[in-house]
Amino acid sequence: MKQLWKDFVNGIISENAVLKLMIGLCPVLAISTTVVNGVGMGLATTFVLLGSNLTIALIRNIVPKEIRIPVFIIVIATFVTITDLSMAAYFPALHKTLGIFIPLIVVNCIIMGRAEAFASRNTPVRAIADGLGMGIGFILTLILLSGARELLGNGTIFGASLPFKGFEPALIMILPPGAFFAIGIMIAIFNNLFKLKRDGGHKHGSA
Repeated sequence: MKQLWKDFVNGIISENAVLKLMIGLCPVLAISTTVVNGVGMGLATTFVLLGSNLTIALIRNIVPKEIRIPVFIIVIATFVTITDLSMAAYFPALHKTLGIFIPLIVVNCIIMGRAEAFASRNTPVRAIADGLGMGIGFILTLILLSGARELLGNGTIFGASLPFKGFEPALIMILPPGAFFAIGIMIAIFNNLFKLKRDGGHKHGSA
């Protein structure tokens, strides 16, 4: 149980895909103009992560090493197709907004990276814990980033206007430069925050 908890927490903190490993940034920067978009992309990616991690962990011992990458891609593409068609059927407005970034989950570095580095080398239970942790870490990052951009760029949260009078939104925050500014600040804060915690823990332990 302790190992499963560690696998889960790693994806949120020490191996956070966006803020720590800095992979999968393309969809993060492109769709994070509103919280709804961020949550939608986060949930879609998490579903694919969980499904592909579990499937790959289950078949890892019967797939020849020489063809593992094509097999991984087929597995991932299957779950992306399920996600794409489901969103088109049940959430057409969100599906239209996210557009090409839903099919592009197939080539998201986070998905393939966890398939190769973790799911193909560990048990299904550990693969689920890893996928869930990575997915939640991705969702939280998207919520924070898209929340900041929507709030500062549109003056809204979940589409609802703020009750403050005289607030002037900064249009740049919902434009591409704003995405880079916001993610850069988030990465700096995240890494400095956990660096301070680690340093504090080391000092406490040595004392």
